[in-house]
Amino acid sequence: MKPVPPDQFKHVAPVHAVDCLAGLSPAIDAVAERAAPSHRFLRHGWFAAALAAYGGTARTLIVRRQDRPVLALPLVGHGPARFRLASVPGCYWPFRSFPVGEDAGIEAAEALLPRLAREVVALRLGPVHDGDPGFELLKAAALANGWTVIDRFIATSYLLDIDAARADSPWPRTSTLKKNRFHEKHLAGHGALDWGFVTGAAWTDAAFAALAEIEEQSWIAARTDGRDAKFTPAGHGAFWRAAAQDPVISAMMWAALLRVDGKPSAFSFDLNAGTLKYAIANSFDPEFARHSPGKLLYYRNLIRAVADGTARVDWGAGDSGYKKVIGAAAGPAIRDWLFIRPGASGLAARLLRGLWRRSGNPEAPAAAAEPDAE
Repeated sequence: MKPVPPDQFKHVAPVHAVDCLAGLSPAIDAVAERAAPSHRFLRHGWFAAALAAYGGTARTLIVRRQDRPVLALPLVGHGPARFRLASVPGCYWPFRSFPVGEDAGIEAAEALLPRLAREVVALRLGPVHDGDPGFELLKAAALANGWTVIDRFIATSYLLDIDAARADSPWPRTSTLKKNRFHEKHLAGHGALDWGFVTGAAWTDAAFAALAEIEEQSWIAARTDGRDAKFTPAGHGAFWRAAAQDPVISAMMWAALLRVDGKPSAFSFDLNAGTLKYAIANSFDPEFARHSPGKLLYYRNLIRAVADGTARVDWGAGDSGYKKVIGAAAGPAIRDWLFIRPGASGLAARLLRGLWRRSGNPEAPAAAAEPDAE
């Protein structure tokens, strides 16, 4: 028998196997560990925290290549069961997505689609940034295989490129540091200032309670129903407490905390993912507002971030005013997406896509009318 030329197999796509498992698969962590550094927090513990905080029964689609998991898609039911709709569990910020290995190609998403079509009529994915690795693979495969893909705009993200800012001139500016020292001097008139950081094993009940105490004194409690607060029982406190049970995630969770005369007075909460920092939330006690405690704290936090190797900060959506002052610029759009399988459902979705898009925000919205951070 003639030997087979070695180059005959160059264009043979690798074989992928797809499983649907009840619950959250342990293989999620194996995929997350090989994901882009910016997405390695999308672990089993992250999705488990979402189920614990927001409810739902999960199943997981796992795509394997040569027995190694390269894509994990957790699903929870969305809406009435008879409609067979599903969404990806998670927390609203920084985004809702799923892990894919950095070496996963579009073949992994194409292998996923037939099984996904058996499990659901439609999948909601998001909010997620344009360019998200898992989303982009799924979108490309879905469009190539007859799925209907519809988006609705949520917001514009804001990114601070610290490396670029430092390359152009001293950062923070000398004038900024001088103003900060002035405010710190007057803030100290209220009592001793204690600037600290919380991460890893320091995420104790007391640490979470301190952040919740600040939120309960802030404009969030005074001017809203409090559901968007990150650490209170009425907000997302249950999620972050559950997420911190995963030691890998807790090591990424980071808070800068200011106490004035022993009282928790301001915080800045982030998720550190490699050289990227996701700025999740910041808040302060309005008793000290005239001295800009939030501004003083997040500048200290950013200076520490530079020392730790952070190159970029993703500030997410919301009030762009103070973010632009720091040096942030508009980044990728944040959108919600619907993936509808081929057939009658896809046709109906195309006819009704306007309703979904109008339920979002205008494509180029003005800066959100949130209270000024200071």
